[in-house]
Amino acid sequence: MTAHVWRPSRRRLTDTLLAALAPVAACGVALGALTTWTGSGSAGSPARIEATSGRVFLPYGDTQETAAFFRISNSGGAEDKLVRVTSSALGGDIALSRHRTTGDGAAYREPVDAATVPARGSLTMSPHGLDVTMRAQAGWAAGDLVPFTLHFQRGGRIRVLAVVVHPSGNGL
Repeated sequence: MTAHVWRPSRRRLTDTLLAALAPVAACGVALGALTTWTGSGSAGSPARIEATSGRVFLPYGDTQETAAFFRISNSGGAEDKLVRVTSSALGGDIALSRHRTTGDGAAYREPVDAATVPARGSLTMSPHGLDVTMRAQAGWAAGDLVPFTLHFQRGGRIRVLAVVVHPSGNGL
């Protein structure tokens, strides 16, 4: 008895190659797109947060309420959010807030849950926008340093010092 060897027809070989070509082409396109994305520095690039230019207003008059301001930069490829600010040197509440004005020019403070620091961007706090509000400690003088810890949603904690300044010459 002779063994019969099976041989595929030309048509069957063509159909098989065409069927394999679609997934191989799709994988090639996906690999090319991922290579471009990774090469541009976007893939796997977490937020890289740095806080500088910390300033705290020296309170004036009878009030002990004051504000702190920071410049927060993010050199990473993903945004992050400032969700809380604490200080070992301050008692009481420390809060993120935004200053607003009503239609008739009255100013008020609005609490803020979080502040976004965009990817490859920055967030600059100011007396006319976002700031950190708190109760000042007795005896502060211009030039004193106040330690703060900025807590970020993804980036963890960053410790930063803020210098106490007079509101009129704050350098913001």
